[in-house]
Amino acid sequence: MAKRLVCRECHRVQDAGEEQSCVVCGSTSLSEDWAGYVIIAHPEKSEIAREMDVAEPGAYALKVR
Repeated sequence: MAKRLVCRECHRVQDAGEEQSCVVCGSTSLSEDWAGYVIIAHPEKSEIAREMDVAEPGAYALKVR
């Protein structure tokens, strides 16, 4: 399984082999230390997406350290 990194700003989960910056917000503050995982398919209809301030579909971590 590939190592995953999470953006500390927007919580987007991405493979470590990708860019060294977040694919959504562009932040370079990525972490390997995170917990929880949610996939948001339709952010415009999701209460969780509204609560997390997510506008783009994708995988997001619930907690990032």
